[in-house]
Amino acid sequence: MYQQALLDTHERIKPFIHRTPVMTSQQLNEISGADIYFKCENFQRMGAFKMRGGANAVLNLTEAQKAKGVVTHSSGNFAQAVALSAKEVGIPAYIVMPSNSPAVKVAAVKGYGGQVTLCPPTLKDRMEYANRIVEEKGATLLHPFNQIEVVLGQGTAAIELLEEQPDLNILMAPVGGGGLSGGTALAAHYFGKNCITIGAEPFEVDDAWRSLQSGKIETNETINTIADGLRTTLGTVTFPILQEYLDSIIRVTEEEIVHAMRLIYERMKIIIEPSCAVPFAAVLREKEKFAGKKIGIILSGGNVDLGALPF
Repeated sequence: MYQQALLDTHERIKPFIHRTPVMTSQQLNEISGADIYFKCENFQRMGAFKMRGGANAVLNLTEAQKAKGVVTHSSGNFAQAVALSAKEVGIPAYIVMPSNSPAVKVAAVKGYGGQVTLCPPTLKDRMEYANRIVEEKGATLLHPFNQIEVVLGQGTAAIELLEEQPDLNILMAPVGGGGLSGGTALAAHYFGKNCITIGAEPFEVDDAWRSLQSGKIETNETINTIADGLRTTLGTVTFPILQEYLDSIIRVTEEEIVHAMRLIYERMKIIIEPSCAVPFAAVLREKEKFAGKKIGIILSGGNVDLGALPF
């Protein structure tokens, strides 16, 4: 059902994205007991995998829609992706960002030409502010994850990883709204060889894990996690994809996330966001499950506030 759409998406966005490197670390392989291949989307344009979905969503607009621009609400990475993609095709981008967004991300959005509106840090306010701009400007609303064009765009990272490492046993991605994990699961299903996808999520925001248990979209009482990219809940587009194509979700503690993040910094010498470290933390938590396996992990982004590192 999605196979050709994924291939078409990859061709469409190629001129707008980097083909990011796949890296390994002998030390991290020894520590984990597995062969891990990291798809480094921290080296993607605007610093995260979201460029893929943002570009695809913008490129799928009609000429009439492009003329009036786009609007989205995001705490950072999707905001940057939409702003940069809109700039590339010469259309306005109206970006609603919660007032507690990292300053580095707000500055980056403005740097890409996005017109930023700050709102109170609740999902309700984000949506109300965005809908108001839609009414005022006639702009098209792009959802950060709950839109099939976005999911397909995010899945292209896993396609590239599988092109380089076609015999992976397991693909892993962090689970926030389900765009990356859903796209990764679709790519594994259509382009992997008996390759399953396992998601990873903080215990502090384990709504996706609970959603798969209960069969309905669950929410979080609190969002007290260092993995700021994973604080959102699943959507009506992403949840059914995860139900059908995701094998399972492993939950990790805040301490495990920080430990995994630090190992990647120290051993691989690369900058990643806390959310990126969650899948590697899951491997370390359940070593026996992954022992001797060939694993691909999508490192989702590197837009971290260096002044607020947990170490």
